[in-house]
Amino acid sequence: MTTSTRGAGKTPAVLVLEDGRIFRGRAYGAVGVTFGEAVFSTGMTGYQETLTDPSYHRQVVVMTAPHVGNTGVNDEDPESKRIWVAGYVVRDPARVPSNWRSRRSLDEELAAQGVVGISGIDTRALTRHLRERGAMRVGIFSGGALPDEGTMLAEVRQAPEMKGADLSAEVATQEAYVVPAVGEKKFTVAAVDLGIKGMTPHRMAERGIEVHVLPATATVEDVYAVNPDGVFFSNGPGDPATADHPVSVMRGVLDRGTPLFGICFGNQILGRALGFGTYKLKYGHRGINQPVQDRTTGKVEVTAHNHGFAVDAPLDKVSDTPYGRAEVSHVCLNDNVVEGLQLLDRPAFSVQYHPEAAAGPHDAAYLFDRFVNLMEGQRA
Repeated sequence: MTTSTRGAGKTPAVLVLEDGRIFRGRAYGAVGVTFGEAVFSTGMTGYQETLTDPSYHRQVVVMTAPHVGNTGVNDEDPESKRIWVAGYVVRDPARVPSNWRSRRSLDEELAAQGVVGISGIDTRALTRHLRERGAMRVGIFSGGALPDEGTMLAEVRQAPEMKGADLSAEVATQEAYVVPAVGEKKFTVAAVDLGIKGMTPHRMAERGIEVHVLPATATVEDVYAVNPDGVFFSNGPGDPATADHPVSVMRGVLDRGTPLFGICFGNQILGRALGFGTYKLKYGHRGINQPVQDRTTGKVEVTAHNHGFAVDAPLDKVSDTPYGRAEVSHVCLNDNVVEGLQLLDRPAFSVQYHPEAAAGPHDAAYLFDRFVNLMEGQRA
């Protein structure tokens, strides 16, 4: 099925989904060919943080907001050293960026980093298609003599799937580094980088924590070599079912009873460490407006998400695990997906969303304080 474009562009581009649906538009960013998993983000703002979030590695992001690029690109807001998305899909890109911090246009930044995109397509129709059919493989083709539709579809179907993908080591730091505490140092935290965003250690540093960011390949011995008061497992891309090494390291931390906090991929790692399974969501949660309830307080938070997998844990009971009792602490109010876990007999908890709020609301900032409280309790 083919959808006509809303406007004319000098360089034609075609988006091809693995189920055969085709959208035609114009090139945006780099011209060329790219493949990935088609997902949609419901965020109205924060596109620069989304693009530089390592969790989006090998994903082609469809923006549901119609106007993208209005504030351009600055040098302060990236969450990592590069753009990680495999491709970018927008409806009406800004013609001229307007913001006092803007240094260049989004189109220029995408092109400079070789990110192939497409604009001028009906992103609402594409999003509805993905909601009905689920996230799937996709290709964007632009420039030169484009292949025929059958050839493009065949190439998309040969691209690797996200299920079974082991990606965290591809985006994590190769060398350990330290983010110093802001003001007086109160604690030391070992943060296992599975695709960490820059704002996350900053949020801990603001609370007097010296953060030692370690590669995804770090061992239990590496973690305890920094003499941590707490251990953190970050967000990241890929299928948690492949993350056997981080699960093993987390179990070593749980064995020692060190305060532990995980977010996103880290939540899935905790789920696996406790003996729960994980599964792939139909189209995932992505954006900065997802409602989650903290079941320990009853409070509803508006939160930032980027995950296509979830933990399979019971919502209606406390579970017995090798590390004591565990319960689901947070749940998504849209679909009852597990959004957080906590141990009742050891100092460990996790959430599926992104409390560092880059970009996004600050409703979940208390979780970093909760981590501090665990370390204070352990020290006492």
